Amino acid sequence: MIAYVKTQGARIIQEGRHLLVRKGDTIYKTLFTYKLDQILLFGNIEVTHNAMCQIMRNNIDTVFLTRYGRYLGRLAPVEAKNVFLRKRQYLIQQDLHFCVHLAKSIVAGKLSNMATLLMRIKRSKKETEAGNMAHQIQDLMTNLSEADDINSVRGYEGRASALFFKGFPYGFVEDMGFTKRVRRPPTDPVNSVLSLLYTFLMNRVYSAVRIAGLDPYPGFLHTNDYGRFSLVLDLMEEFRTIIADTLTLSLFNLKILQKDDFIREAPPERGSAYSGNDAIADITADPIGLISMNDAATEEFDLPEQRMEEAPAPPAQVTGKYPVKLKREAFTRVIDAFEKKLTTTFHYPPAERQLTYGEAIIFQAGQFRKVIEGQIEVYQPILLR
Repeated sequence: MIAYVKTQGARIIQEGRHLLVRKGDTIYKTLFTYKLDQILLFGNIEVTHNAMCQIMRNNIDTVFLTRYGRYLGRLAPVEAKNVFLRKRQYLIQQDLHFCVHLAKSIVAGKLSNMATLLMRIKRSKKETEAGNMAHQIQDLMTNLSEADDINSVRGYEGRASALFFKGFPYGFVEDMGFTKRVRRPPTDPVNSVLSLLYTFLMNRVYSAVRIAGLDPYPGFLHTNDYGRFSLVLDLMEEFRTIIADTLTLSLFNLKILQKDDFIREAPPERGSAYSGNDAIADITADPIGLISMNDAATEEFDLPEQRMEEAPAPPAQVTGKYPVKLKREAFTRVIDAFEKKLTTTFHYPPAERQLTYGEAIIFQAGQFRKVIEGQIEVYQPILLR
């Protein structure tokens, strides 16, 4: 179970074997520690000493974020005991052939998923330009298969991502001001939601990596850098389109999010409150952002720095625009939709059974470990159908 705590000024206290989210005399939520896998705390949330001890005793991954979803840090469970596995992670990074082979598998999965989503957009919206972008990404996949060094693999990933976000705007029913991916700060509603969903996804992938007993820092596609969860970012790549990008389309196309649900941080801007029903709409109704990959057969806020290149980080982008952020009620709707997506089941061929997307992330982390340990030779990412 994943708990999201968003009530500003709330305190998490211990009561027996449970935790209470309390503000003043009001109890907002009871958290049963034996059910909890992760707690996400947004903004001004206090955790008492006794509650923190209870969290650590139960190995509950606790993530601290700003009120608007920017990652700050985490109170993590005890380190995995398998020092030999972690040692192998670092040693195998010296095997350039292994690194290139694994990086190509990761990027091939990401490129395939991006091309599939763009083809969905082409069919559903009759947008030939989205199809053109998809074909160019497919051409890059051919070049990728012949790459023999990491920098070439990263280069193909970068070019494919640029093509994907060039075709992505064609998937929206209404123009939401999105023209390209802008991370810091997000300057339009779509970029704001993408950053938030990528942050949520990163936290789930991080937990899966820890469950697999892996060290989250040494990666194969993303370069090692101080404080960067490179392995987490590696595993995240195949899930970006499957979970975050498709869900973003659904949230806007089904009117779960509208322009009035966003504010610019400065200058202050008066916006009308959300007037619709706060219940989450059925996001399976969106023909582009299909919530389950099985449905495809019927036709179809900010992450830590994640550079793939060794070059120094470029200076902060000056856009002349102010950050766009979600209002509180809309923020809750995004969380609910994300959790609904993660609990949706689909047929997962490697396990030969139905899994939820949340379970699939954990399974894929286990597959990553098997590749590192040499139990299997090829890492097979999940592909959008």
